[in-house]
Amino acid sequence: MARLARIESLKHRHFHIDQKIASEGGRPRPDERVLMCLKLQKLRIKEEIERLAG
Repeated sequence: MARLARIESLKHRHFHIDQKIASEGGRPRPDERVLMCLKLQKLRIKEEIERLAG
């Protein structure tokens, strides 16, 4: 059960990071360093979700 809770928590974080990426990307001059950092965080979370789910 703890693993399922962890996966749900990670999905929640993944969703919020995706929103931050969309917000930053929608700015007239998005900060590429911020976008790169957020995308890297999102990728790491996705990988952890896949590892836990598999």
